[in-house]
Order: sequence, then structure tokens, then C-alpha cells
Amino acid sequence: MNKWKGKSKGTITGYKIFVWCIRNIGIRSSYFVLYFVASYYFLFLKKSNRYIFYYFQKRLGYGYWKSKVSVFKSYFTFGKVLIDKTAISAGLREKYTYEFDGVENLTSLLAEKKGGVLISAHIGNFEIAEHFFADIDFDCQINLVTTDQEVTVIKEYLESVAVKRSNIKFIYVKDDMSHIFEINQALSNNELICFTGDRYFEGSKYLEADLLGKSARFPAGPFLIASRLGVPVVYVYVMKEKNLHYHLYARVAKNIKSRDSQGLLNSYVQNLETMIRKYPLQWFNYFDFWDDID
Repeated sequence: MNKWKGKSKGTITGYKIFVWCIRNIGIRSSYFVLYFVASYYFLFLKKSNRYIFYYFQKRLGYGYWKSKVSVFKSYFTFGKVLIDKTAISAGLREKYTYEFDGVENLTSLLAEKKGGVLISAHIGNFEIAEHFFADIDFDCQINLVTTDQEVTVIKEYLESVAVKRSNIKFIYVKDDMSHIFEINQALSNNELICFTGDRYFEGSKYLEADLLGKSARFPAGPFLIASRLGVPVVYVYVMKEKNLHYHLYARVAKNIKSRDSQGLLNSYVQNLETMIRKYPLQWFNYFDFWDDID
């Protein structure tokens, strides 16, 4: 069994190559480099190939060859998303176009002056969401609650090439539960708390729900906390469209009872599945998500 270990794929060398390509040959030309990168992953990353192949064949019902081709396309799309994130951070935001879908849900959420919870997933390119907000006068502090143990040198490098420092603050989940106090403080300041709801650590608390026809485990924390805070919950995704265009989706979690973490998870999974089926190549969980591979 290969569960998520808390570290995302990628090295600082890879990001430096992206930055060099973006600055010297342009964004679209940089995409060409990805044919070689995606080919390497497709040929040599046997484990992640197996897991993402399972996703396409067993969960989405693709045929064998369509699943094989989709594995390559998945890596290629993931590379595009990383290049876009790097390019936008490096000051090339004006090269992209943006579409807002449900942004009124975010503005009305903040108008209540209670803060709010955003729940996203490792699908699309949520990390560029703050660059959307600049277009809609969305002046609000975003706090990303994470257990991500990604090497900090990558984050530091991306900040070093960024034209504008990120507005996102990180709240790290701690064993002593002190992150709860940070979350409550942020909400009292009418700030937004963001969780990703689709990855959990082996050995941590989890909830189960059906996604794409099979039960999977999800981290309990985001749904336990969000269902108890008494603030609005919005599902937010930033999805890559054709060319250099992105589409932001914001949907309010409706009819969620207080302290009903399972009900919130079920609502989230239903919403997430809709996004996955619309953008199947942008599901970036390269591990045994459904715990169904020997």
C-alpha cells in the first residue's frame, strides 16, 4: 500500500528549469519541454503510473489504451499547471485570462464578518486563487491549513522569484492542537480558512465516503473543524482551460447541519466528483487513493 506521505512531487531543480524556460523562451514554448518531462515520468515512474492508470481505467471506466494515453496526458497537464503557477508568481499574471464562476458566494461570505471556510482539493491549480482575487477587489487574508511537509527550499525559491509576495499564510497542523487557536483567531479577524480535503496521513483520523463509485478515506480534520465553526463553507476550485485561461468555481455547501462532519464530507465529495468528471486530467493524486491496488 502506498499512501500519501505528506510530500508533493517536484524538486527545486525542476522549478529552476521552469523559471529559466519561462523567462527565456516564453510560457507556451516552455510547455514543449514538458513532452520530455512527461515522457520520463510515463516511462520510469512505475508506481505512480499504476495508481493513476487505475484511476482512469477502474474509476472513470476508460478502456486500456485510452487509460494509457491519459496517464501521459495527466503528467503533461500537471507540468502545465506547475509552469503556470511559477509564471504567475514571477509576474506574468497579465498573460493569462480568468473566468469567475460564483465569486459572489465569496464576497457575500465576507460581508457577514464572520470569516469563512474554503475547501478545495489537489485538482486544478488552487494555489493561484489569490491572483484571481486581485481582479475582484478581494482584499482578504487567506490562511491555508496544511500538513504538507514539502521541502521549504522550494517554497522559498518560488517566493524569491515572485514579483509580489504571496498573501497566503500557512497554518500548520500540530499534535498539540494549537492550530485550532490560530484558526479561531483568523476567523475573528474576518479572514478565510482554506483546507484541502482529499489527502490524509496514514494513522491519522479519517472519514469515509464514496468517490467515483468506491469508498475512499478522507482526512477527518477539515470536516470536523469546518462543521463546528458555525461559519459559511464554500468549495473552491481553480481549473485550467485551453491555452492560458483559468476558471474559478466557488460553490456554497448547502443544507449542512451543525457538527455533521459526515454530511459535510458527503456534500464535498459530491461536488468534487462533478469537477473530476469535467476535468479528469487535472486529478493530481498520484498514489493509491482508493487503497485498492495490491
